[in-house]
Amino acid sequence: MKQQKYYTFLQKQILLMIGLSLIPGFVYVIFGWVFDVLLPAVLWYISLILASLYGWYLYKDFAAHKMTEEQLRRWYTKLTWFMYIIFSSWTVIFVLYIGHDEYNLHYIAIFTQLGASVVASALLVSDKKLFVPILLTLMLPLSLYFFFIDTWYGYVLSIFSLVFVSVLLYASYNTNRLLQDNYYQAQHDVLTGLYNRRYFMEYMESLQERLHERSEPAYLFLIDLDHFKTINDSLGHDVGDKLLIEVSRRLDRYVNQTHMLARLGGDEFILVSKDLHTAKTLTDQSAYDFATGVLEMIRSPYIIDKHHLYISASIGVHQLNTSSLYGTNFIKEVDIALYEAKAQGRDGVIVFNKDLAERVERHLLIEQKLYHAINEKKIEVYYQPQFDKNEQIIGCEALARWKDNDLGNLSPAEFIPISENTGLIIELGYYILKETFEVLQGWNEKGRILQSFSINVSMRQLLNEKFIENVGALMKIYGLPLKNPEQKIIFEITEHVFAEDISKVVVTMNALKALGISFSIDDFGTGYSSLSYLRELPIDEVKIDRSFILHLDESKKSKSMISTIITVAKNFNLTVVAEGIETPEQLDFLMKQNCDVCQGFYFEEALHQDAFKEKYLTETGLQSRFMGLKSHPQDA
Repeated sequence: MKQQKYYTFLQKQILLMIGLSLIPGFVYVIFGWVFDVLLPAVLWYISLILASLYGWYLYKDFAAHKMTEEQLRRWYTKLTWFMYIIFSSWTVIFVLYIGHDEYNLHYIAIFTQLGASVVASALLVSDKKLFVPILLTLMLPLSLYFFFIDTWYGYVLSIFSLVFVSVLLYASYNTNRLLQDNYYQAQHDVLTGLYNRRYFMEYMESLQERLHERSEPAYLFLIDLDHFKTINDSLGHDVGDKLLIEVSRRLDRYVNQTHMLARLGGDEFILVSKDLHTAKTLTDQSAYDFATGVLEMIRSPYIIDKHHLYISASIGVHQLNTSSLYGTNFIKEVDIALYEAKAQGRDGVIVFNKDLAERVERHLLIEQKLYHAINEKKIEVYYQPQFDKNEQIIGCEALARWKDNDLGNLSPAEFIPISENTGLIIELGYYILKETFEVLQGWNEKGRILQSFSINVSMRQLLNEKFIENVGALMKIYGLPLKNPEQKIIFEITEHVFAEDISKVVVTMNALKALGISFSIDDFGTGYSSLSYLRELPIDEVKIDRSFILHLDESKKSKSMISTIITVAKNFNLTVVAEGIETPEQLDFLMKQNCDVCQGFYFEEALHQDAFKEKYLTETGLQSRFMGLKSHPQDA
C-alpha cells in the first residue's frame, strides 16, 4: 500500500495542475481569437475545463484517514487518469498550434511543451507510473516535429530533445529512488523489513478515523516472544537477530496481506486487520482462533546456525471500534491483554474484554490510592496465631489488611503485587516492619513473649540497598531482638528468591541473621525448590503452601508432596510450618507427619492487634493457651 502521506501529496498537486492548465489555457484561447484559430482553441479549452472539474471532484473526494485501502487504490487509479488527461491536453494544443508558423505560434507551442515536461518531472517525481509515460507523451511529439522539419538543425533539435527527455527521466528516476529509499527507511524496521512503530502509529490514526466513519470493527494482535532474552544471552545477538528475521517472515506469510504487520521493537510484533468490510464478520472467538493459529506457527521449530530452537509467544488481542471501552488507548488495552497472557504462564492468547477492563480499572485505582493509604496509615497489620503439636499458641504471622471506602476490603494478594510492580513495596514494607516491631515491643514489655513472630518480606525489600540498615535501625529503636533465646523474629520470603542472584541473597540474609533475624521459605513446594538452594541459603524454617493443604483430603499427590517436604525439611534440621488448615482431618494428617507448627482458619483467622491481645495475651488466655510464653500477672 502506498503511504497515505504520499496520496495526500498527490492530492495537493491536483489544484496546482488545474491552475497551471486553466490560466495558460485561457491565454491560448485569446491567441486563437487573435490569430483566427478560435474554434479549435475553444473546444480544447472546454475539454480542459471538464478535465479540471473532474480533478476538483477527485480533490474533494479524497479523505485519506477515512478511506480503506481499496478506496485509496480506486482513488489513485482515477487520479492517474486525470494526470494523463491533463498533460495530454497540452500535447493536443501543441499539435493544433505547431502548424501556425506564419504567426510564430509554433514557438509558443514548443516552449509550452518543454515547460509542461519540466512541470511533470518536478511535480510527479514521486511516482514513476505517472512521470515516465507523461514525459514520453510530451516530448516524443516534439522530437518528431523537429525530425520532420527535414533540415540539419531539425535533426539536431530532434536529438537534443531526446537528450533532454532522457535527462529529465534520469533526474526524475534518481530523485524518485532517493525518495523511495528515504520513505522505506523511515517506515520500515531495519532488521526485519517489516513496518516499524512510526508507520504503525500513523496507520492507526487513519484506522481510528475510519472506525468513526464505519461500524465495522478491527482487531489488534500484540505478540511478544517468550524468554527471547535467554536466546540472546546464551547464543548471542546474531542468532537472536536471525531468529527475529525468521519469525517476521513466518508472520508475513501467515497474514498474507490480510493484516498490517509491524515490529514495535525488540521481540514485539503487532498485527491489525486491514479490510474493515471483511473484518465485520469477525468475533472475539474468530480473532482468538486466528491468534491461536499465529501461536502454533511461531511454535514450529527453528534451525538457526545449526541450533534447533523452540520458542513460544504471548499474544494479546483487542477489538477496536467506536464502542470500545478504551477506544483512544488501543495500545494500552492490547498491552494489558498481553500482560495477562504472560501472567497466566505465557504461551497463550488473551482477548481484552469487559471483565479484564474492570480488573485493570480496579488495578489502576488501587495503584493510585496505595501511596496515600501508606502515608495516611490506612493499611493495618493483623496477626494470625500459630500453634504447636499440642494446639498451644507459640507465635503469630503479621498480615497486612486494607479497607478502603471505595474499594472495600483488599487482601494482600491483591495489593502487594501492585506495590511490587510500582516500587511502593519498599515504603509499604518499611511501614509494616515499623508497625509490627512496635506491637512486638509492646507485647514484650508486658511479658507476653511469643516464641516466633513472622513477617512477610518481598524480594525487592530484601535486595534493597538500605534494607539491612533500616531493619537494624528499627530493631535498635524497639529494643529487638530480646536476649531471650525462646523468641525468634522470622522474615518469610518466597521461593522466587531462588531466581535472584543467590550470592547476593546469601550475603544479605547472613547480614540480617547477624542482627538476630531468622528466615522461612514461604509457599514452599510451588516454585523453584531445589535441595542445593536449601543447603546454600541460611534458612531456619519452611512453610508448606496452602494449596497442598487445600487438596489434602482429595489428592494423594498432595499427601505425598507434604510428606516429602516434611522429610526433606527434617533432614536439613528445619522447622516445618503448615498454613491454611481448615479441617480436623487436615490437622490430624499433619500431626501424624510430625509437622511442627500449624495455622489456619481451623484455629483462628487473622485478628487486629487489640483482638489478638484480648484473646491470646490476657491472663486467662495465658493459662489456657500458651506454651513457651513467659507471663507476669501483675502486668496483665
